[in-house]
Amino acid sequence: MSEIISKRSEILFLYDIENANPNGDPLNENRPRFDTEDSTVLVTDVRLKRTIRDYWYEYKGFNGTNGKDVFVRETTYNEGDKEYIKDGKRRAKDFNEQVENILNTCIDIRTFGGVIPLSNASITRIGPVQFQMGRSLNKTEIIEEQGTGAFASGDKKAQATFRTEYKIPYAVIGFNGIINEKSAQYSLMTKDDKELLKHGIWEGTKSLISRSKFGQTPLLLLVIDYSEPFYIGSLRQRIKLDTGDMNEMQIRNVKDYKIDVTELLNELKANKNKIESIEFKADSRLQLVYNGQTITKISKDEL
Repeated sequence: MSEIISKRSEILFLYDIENANPNGDPLNENRPRFDTEDSTVLVTDVRLKRTIRDYWYEYKGFNGTNGKDVFVRETTYNEGDKEYIKDGKRRAKDFNEQVENILNTCIDIRTFGGVIPLSNASITRIGPVQFQMGRSLNKTEIIEEQGTGAFASGDKKAQATFRTEYKIPYAVIGFNGIINEKSAQYSLMTKDDKELLKHGIWEGTKSLISRSKFGQTPLLLLVIDYSEPFYIGSLRQRIKLDTGDMNEMQIRNVKDYKIDVTELLNELKANKNKIESIEFKADSRLQLVYNGQTITKISKDEL
């Protein structure tokens, strides 16, 4: 296992979604989560963490067969001829209820933390990686689509079932994140885990190819490593969408706008002495603007 994280990092992640549902609310007909006050779409931190976990499991092979696993995932057990989904206590028994074993094996507990239910107690590990709820940079709306199913609603029925789907026409969604070096000492999150986290954020979003999620594309990932216990905070709130003469409700493509990073870069420059390094990754189509001028990247050397 690589070196445990000892310095703080801050994350800004942007992705867009076209004609899809970024995060349905099961208690509200699976409609996209929405702030009706300012017409922005919301995405929970749990949804982003699920994206990353699924990527680790499905694409990196962290399935328990190679000494690497994802603790919070659906696993089953059999009793007689029936199959059931395990609860948390049964899942912990897969690791003999040994917390050290879980931390050494399960990257998601080292990274995001979690409650580990044991037979006689529960152990809580605070995750070093935390995300705020994601929010769209643009105003948008929920559109309703009606359709018919392939099958009838019951036996000897002449008409197929109807379905209703709720989607967002287009949104640019931003997440703020933090990696807390103090919590990493207890959860044992390593530098290798951090690399897998960044990979999971970007590639995991690209790998969401289910019917409701297909249409999501990562646009920008900014990871700021600090040289001391400090972070700027509210990175998403320090950027804005510049749509020119176009109404922001009308945008449908990454070419319809620019991302104004003026306030963000000014704050980075003001705290340059506290920043150790900056990692930047962006979609080649994304247009960034600083003080009215187009820029192609964000780096410490250029602060």
